Amino acid sequence: MTLILLAADIIVGVGIVAGVGLIAGLGLAIAASVMHVKTDPRVEEVAAALPGVNCGACGYPGCMSYAEAIVNQGVTGNRCTPGGNAAAQAIAAIMGTQAEVVADRKALVRCGGTHELCKLSYEYRGEQTCAAASLLYSGQKQCNYGCLGFGDCARVCPYHAISVIHGVAVVNQDICVGCALCVSSCFKGIIGMTETKGKAINRCCSEAPGAVVRRQCSTGCIGCKLCERHCPQGAITVTNGLAHVDPARCNGCGLCHDKCPTHCLVMSPLKGSAGCVTTTVA
Repeated sequence: MTLILLAADIIVGVGIVAGVGLIAGLGLAIAASVMHVKTDPRVEEVAAALPGVNCGACGYPGCMSYAEAIVNQGVTGNRCTPGGNAAAQAIAAIMGTQAEVVADRKALVRCGGTHELCKLSYEYRGEQTCAAASLLYSGQKQCNYGCLGFGDCARVCPYHAISVIHGVAVVNQDICVGCALCVSSCFKGIIGMTETKGKAINRCCSEAPGAVVRRQCSTGCIGCKLCERHCPQGAITVTNGLAHVDPARCNGCGLCHDKCPTHCLVMSPLKGSAGCVTTTVA
């Protein structure tokens, strides 16, 4: 008799649990049906047209977020620099709009201070990363704006467009697609994006006084204003001891490079120095 009562109790308990589960399941099913938000199938199509790098160069955290913004918010489809014009045209075909040109942005390391040109304060023997080296007196170079050359940027580049040459990171702009992942990886903040193809650029970003720059680096900008005085287009101004080029006015004549005593003003795009030995970055 006791066993029968125990079995009955178990059956009742199982029934109650099963009933609660059934009711909860039905409730969830009804809620999912009522609260379901239909997804526009074009979101998946747009996402498939993007390269899937999830670099954030478009201003969104990933390709799917950008695709949702294009479809649901009317954001333009020309923000993906890695995908380029091909992705923009594919997106325009999906959305039934006119394709807009993608800006030809490339990464630029604003430092030319190789081991031979930029003096060191000490010999660094710690962890071979820029992140670690920058913690010790801002790095081993006397110039606080100098590239530390341990290749943190090269390691995050999905296109292998960055090499370390004689202690300075160099971007091969023929390979660079402008994803900008290297920008956030640079602890010195000397990597930026540029659209100045065929224009003059100042490869130095040091705002130290000219006399200090001369002592630290033989290729740094010393603010002498020779470039400013000789530019026929008036495209160069020197502020805070640093030459700034207005790409809208620069016609790429190269006269500023010829007049610059330290040759920190160069013509874009940069392809590195001929004959340089590339340091492999693991």
